[in-house]
Amino acid sequence: MSAVTAGSPKSMFDSGVLGWLRNRVFSSVPNAIISMLIVWLAVMTVPAAFDWLVTSSVVHADGTRECRAIDNGACWALIVEKHRLILFGLYPYDEQWRPLIVVGLFLALIGISCSRRFWNLSLIPIWIVGIVAIATMMWGGVLGMTFVPNERWGGLPLTLILSVFGMAFAFPLAILLALGRRSKLPVVKAICVTYIELIRGVPLISLLFMASVMFPLFLPDGMNIDKLLRAQIAIIMFAAAYQAEVIRGGLQSLPKGQYEAADALGLGYWQKTGFIILPQALRIVIPPMVNSLIAMFKDTSLVVIIGLYDLMNAAKASFVDPAWRGASMEAYVFVASIYFVFCFFMSKYSQSLEAGFARAEKR
Repeated sequence: MSAVTAGSPKSMFDSGVLGWLRNRVFSSVPNAIISMLIVWLAVMTVPAAFDWLVTSSVVHADGTRECRAIDNGACWALIVEKHRLILFGLYPYDEQWRPLIVVGLFLALIGISCSRRFWNLSLIPIWIVGIVAIATMMWGGVLGMTFVPNERWGGLPLTLILSVFGMAFAFPLAILLALGRRSKLPVVKAICVTYIELIRGVPLISLLFMASVMFPLFLPDGMNIDKLLRAQIAIIMFAAAYQAEVIRGGLQSLPKGQYEAADALGLGYWQKTGFIILPQALRIVIPPMVNSLIAMFKDTSLVVIIGLYDLMNAAKASFVDPAWRGASMEAYVFVASIYFVFCFFMSKYSQSLEAGFARAEKR
């Protein structure tokens, strides 16, 4: 009887699309109810959203009132009219090719840094050249380019400057803090613990406010530090504290045998840490580390409180114009799509990195 059952043909509900639906979507009563609710929600929202975004949208108009007179869909005419303000902020109109090149330089630096073939000392001179080129293009004043003070920087380049440089400079500081917190030297450990707990105990917006308003009060007369630099330092300090705790978790998760094996080889502290301990710890904490980086990239929008025209603040400035009042939703959707592209890339890159390391361990 069992032989007949084993050799009997499969039902149409056991294979193909129907089999997948039965096993994955309708495998139980709760799953079936949740699946039906999701389908109902999609039917109710997706067609209306598509109609607002695409079908009934207006691309060419002279203002919000004209958009609404044509149709009740999205007024993408705002983005067509104000896209340069959103992307480049208050940067001089005739010089906006320079921040456009800067965005390209940032994307090139990110792409090179993500390639494992450049994970060596050659990455340092690449970043130095990239930073010099970015500073030259943004400030100008050389090679016949007009000088543009950083008070007029804004939009996507400013967001990339704050986030990318914040992440890049916070990472080595986070490693030192994590190692210091696990140090056997009581003074070093106390300093690192105090720093991490103090920074993590306050929100980023308070650090930005302190850097912008309170910090200049403690400087000597006649001494002033640029507002953008103060905001950048606050972001680096904040990101380093959170990354340090992530890295410390990776260090603690390693088995004690790894440390003992390194000691048995006669390696010094920095050799043991740099060649054996840190690579394994960083590999373990890739998901939480990328999660922190994504959160930091989005948190750069908080610089609006100190008057910096990042991507979000530039978007808000785009619909202040009386002709475009009422089109704020379109500006926010446009900015949200930019944030989504960058965050989605970081998420997919971390997944590919994890998969690559997993394949390497199986060999």
